[in-house]
Amino acid sequence: MKEMDKDGLILCELQGKAFELSVDLCDEGSQIFVRRFMNSKTANEFDTLAILQTNLRERDVLERIDEEYGKSDYGTIKYSQNEMFWIGYIYRYWSYTYGKSSRQLYRIVKPKELRDLFLPYHTLSPAQAIERILESKGLPINEADILARQYAIYRRIRMA
Repeated sequence: MKEMDKDGLILCELQGKAFELSVDLCDEGSQIFVRRFMNSKTANEFDTLAILQTNLRERDVLERIDEEYGKSDYGTIKYSQNEMFWIGYIYRYWSYTYGKSSRQLYRIVKPKELRDLFLPYHTLSPAQAIERILESKGLPINEADILARQYAIYRRIRMA
């Protein structure tokens, strides 16, 4: 697991603000926007840190998503700006600290699930919120957990 640093915080803030701005500037529903973003080339640039070499702002991120996928008015449910900021921030924090791609994270937890967790988790630190999500899904939190789980499986097989 990687420690959060200045670059990571810049990425989290940019993604969170882009998600927040999508509520007002994008015609599609929030779940559709998140799906499009998390599977986009722009999200991949966030994942590889290439976005740090640009001077993109939140509005530019939204324009890139529209360029890649085209304008859409699919979906009617819009999340609040606070929910969208938190969802964007959490996804990026998770990606940065755990070394997971946006696509991988989107497969693990969908935006609807994160929205449901917003009220109970938004006052926690991002690291604590992510740990609780991982625990609830039965996924390992760190390398030690992964190794312990693998060792337990090995012992079970060996004893059989």
